[in-house]
Amino acid sequence: MATTKELSVEDKLRAIYDLQLIDSRIDDIRNVRGELPLEVQDLEDEVAGLRSRAEKLKADLDVIDDQIKARKNAIEEHREAIKKYAKQQETVRNNREFNSLAKEIEFQELEIQLAEKQIREMKSSIEYKRQSVDQSEEKLNEKQQHLEHKKAELDAIMAETAKEEDFLVTKSAEFEALIEPRLLAAYKRIRGSVRNGLAVVSIERGASAGSFFTIPPQTQVEIAARKKIITDEHSGRILVDATLAREEKEKMEEIFASVS
Repeated sequence: MATTKELSVEDKLRAIYDLQLIDSRIDDIRNVRGELPLEVQDLEDEVAGLRSRAEKLKADLDVIDDQIKARKNAIEEHREAIKKYAKQQETVRNNREFNSLAKEIEFQELEIQLAEKQIREMKSSIEYKRQSVDQSEEKLNEKQQHLEHKKAELDAIMAETAKEEDFLVTKSAEFEALIEPRLLAAYKRIRGSVRNGLAVVSIERGASAGSFFTIPPQTQVEIAARKKIITDEHSGRILVDATLAREEKEKMEEIFASVS
């Protein structure tokens, strides 16, 4: 393979136009996927979030169940205490002791009422959280099915194009190695600044491809001479003549066809 220093201007133009054809082909393949990869990623994030929410709600239910059990145990302890104090009242020696035990019984009864109120509130909370769990799991299942469908769709597209894309990415790197760094940097800068990714275009009917601005005749002659790199003064794109473009397209189509 020739080194960058050995390339003539014409060779550089052919190499960079070939690179453009390869990169455009890669763009076409990736455009087929469209927004699918982002859709899949968004769905994966949403499914993970819904699963985490459902798990948290279930954990909350377990905590509330434990709290209810604790309150019920406390109620039993308070009732036992009431029985104990009531029995003690039977053997008191004076009203002061009787009244003191009566206050203890009253306190225990208040504690029972408080615990029963808390249990009712917790049971109400459980009902609400169970509904939330059901809704979350229903939505999770729906999103999971949607995700699986989109992943299958993406996998099918990837399977169809993976071989060709890998081949083209390798070819793109090979052609980049032929091009001097400054020219390659300009190519990548232009590609990144235009919507269609076309940094190198041919002259068509006196204008650069995709442009309505006419290229002056003298400039067209210079482009056809292939003695220097010329850019479109309006778009900044690198220009090549139609004959070179046709020759390189035919050559690259044969390469593309070998892996299709």
